[in-house]
Amino acid sequence: MSLTLAIVVAVVVVALVFDYTNGFHDAANAIATSVSTRALTPRVALTLAAVMNFIGAFLGQKVARTVSEVIEFPASMLDTEPVHALIVVLAGLLGAIAWNVATWFYGLPSSSTHALIGGLGGAALAAGVSVRWDTVMDKVVIPMLVSPLVASAAAFAAMVALLWAFRRAHPARADRGFRVAQTVSAAAMALGHGLQDAQKTMGVIFLALVVGGYQTPVSEGGSLPVWVIVAAAAAISLGTFSGGWRIMRTLGRRIIDLDPPRAFAAESVAASVLYTTAYVYQAPISTTHTITSAVIGVGATKRLSAVRWGVVRSILVAWVLTFPMAGLVAWLSYELLTVVVPT
Repeated sequence: MSLTLAIVVAVVVVALVFDYTNGFHDAANAIATSVSTRALTPRVALTLAAVMNFIGAFLGQKVARTVSEVIEFPASMLDTEPVHALIVVLAGLLGAIAWNVATWFYGLPSSSTHALIGGLGGAALAAGVSVRWDTVMDKVVIPMLVSPLVASAAAFAAMVALLWAFRRAHPARADRGFRVAQTVSAAAMALGHGLQDAQKTMGVIFLALVVGGYQTPVSEGGSLPVWVIVAAAAAISLGTFSGGWRIMRTLGRRIIDLDPPRAFAAESVAASVLYTTAYVYQAPISTTHTITSAVIGVGATKRLSAVRWGVVRSILVAWVLTFPMAGLVAWLSYELLTVVVPT
C-alpha cells in the first residue's frame, strides 16, 4: 500500500470517527425536548433519531459540496505533495474531534459543524494553504449568525400562535395531543440533523479522495460515491444511538423547563430552518445552534426570566470559542503530523 493510499484510508477512518462523535454529541438536538416532556422514552427517542439520521443522509449532497470546497489546495501540492495535503485534512478532523469531546464532557451544546470548519481552517493556515474565505463567509459565518436569530424569532412567533389557537383547550388534553405530535416533530428534527451533519463528513471524505487522486473534483463532474454516503450515514446513526446524555440534560432541562407545546414548536421550527438552509442555501449550519435558539425562543413566551440566562451565557461562550479552539488544536495536530509522517 502506498503512503498516499494509507493516509487516505486514515483520513476516511478519522472522518467517520468525527461523524460518530457528531452523532453522540448532537443526539440531544433531536430528542432532548421530546425526552424532557416524556413524549418519548430515551431509548425509543434515540432509536427514532438514529433511523431518521440514516435516512436524512441520503436526501442531498449540496452541503457536502460546500464543505469539500472550504480549502483550496494549489495544483503543485496536489501533483507533488498529496500526502502533505492529506495531512492538512487529517489535522482539521482531529481539531474538530477534540472540541466535540471537550464540549460533550462539560455538557455544552456546541456546534460540530463549526468545529469542523474551524479545524479545517486552522490546519490550512498552519500549512500555508488558501482557505476560500468567500465560501466560509457566505455559507458558514453569515448563516451561523442569522440562523439562530431566525430560529429564535420564528419559534417565539410559532409559540404565540399556538397559545392563541389553543387558548380554550383543556391544558391536560392539549399536553397529551402535543406529546403525540412530538413524535413527528422529533423525527423531522432528526431527519434534518442527518441531512445537514452527515453531509459534512461526506464532504471531508470526498475532499480526501480528490486530494489523493482517487476522485474527480465536483468542478470536473465528480460526485459522491455511494459507499461514502452509506458509511457516513451509518457512523452518525451509530453515534446518535449511543446517546448524548450530558448535553440532553442541558437542552431539555437546564435552559428552561419545557412543556409539550413549547417542545413541539421548538422542534418544528428548528427542523424547518435546517431544511431551508440545506436545500435553498447549501449552507452547513449548526443543528445545535438552531434547536438551542428555538428552545430559547419558545421559553421567552412564558416570560424572559423563565429562560436560565446563566446557562445560555455558558453556551454562547462555547459557541464563540468553537472556531478558534478547534482551529488551534488542528494547527498543533498539523505540526505534530508533519514531524511523524514523512511528506
